Amino acid sequence: MKKSDVAVLLLLGALWGASFLFMRMGANQFGGMAMAGARAIGAAICSLPLLLSRQRLAEMRAHWRAISLIGLVNSALPFVLFAYAAQSLPAGLSAIFDAIAPLLVAASGWLWLNEKLDASRGAGLLIGLTGVVWLIGGTIGFGHGGATAGWAMAACLGANVCYTFGVHYSHRRLREVSPLGIAAGSQLAAAVILLPFTVWLWPAKTPTLPAWAAMIGLASCCTSLALVLFYRLLARVGSTRSMAVLYLIPVFGVLWGAVFLGETVTIAMAGGCAVILLGVALTTGVLRPRATPTAALEATEAEP
Repeated sequence: MKKSDVAVLLLLGALWGASFLFMRMGANQFGGMAMAGARAIGAAICSLPLLLSRQRLAEMRAHWRAISLIGLVNSALPFVLFAYAAQSLPAGLSAIFDAIAPLLVAASGWLWLNEKLDASRGAGLLIGLTGVVWLIGGTIGFGHGGATAGWAMAACLGANVCYTFGVHYSHRRLREVSPLGIAAGSQLAAAVILLPFTVWLWPAKTPTLPAWAAMIGLASCCTSLALVLFYRLLARVGSTRSMAVLYLIPVFGVLWGAVFLGETVTIAMAGGCAVILLGVALTTGVLRPRATPTAALEATEAEP
């Protein structure tokens, strides 16, 4: 990777990590639904210029149903679930939960789509899921922290289930649509879906200026700009290298929460994060155990 690509990767991790900071800053004043709706509407407005081309307008007309479904499961529902969780969970903890998406993608592909899962990736899946259990158990103390924290973590898991479905669905149904067309079209669909709920559940008390600033940063930088950066990086360096951003999101999420909100990094959070990221590294193939001499010889003999 070039230095410019590494810089974009770091910026992208910082932006997506900051999304949990901004949600934590604004969710209690906007409410989960209004925060999610304002985010989607703001991101759609920022993304409209991406749709002003004949190619993308034609893609929208031909694939509007599939793009709308992606807008629902990849944006609208996760926005609502994460905003709900942000009302009670620290920003850093919510960011750590976001790292389990690759584990769910690998598990669902193996269970329902007959995708192969070798020993290394299977071990990574088990390690990552162990980290999730550790994180949940250590956070609520198997009862300590109340039902609110439990429901909030369930919302984070639900958001990642939505992302998992979106990955498989878009891979199968939207191969003919440009990445930027999917990004912009899905944000527009999410805004339309959430608009009536946002109006209905808009807070009676006007949110403060810091809450508005957080919402604007969330919509414009952490959603619209971040998607453009991600898809451009995807085109330049490929999917495997681009997915390295998944390791940066929890790191920056914990960092921003500690720096700007004074959140404490507990042993459970640090340990759970490390175990989850190890599992993700093995599951995605970024980290592979060294082959034994026997295995290496067998692989060589098998070559034509």
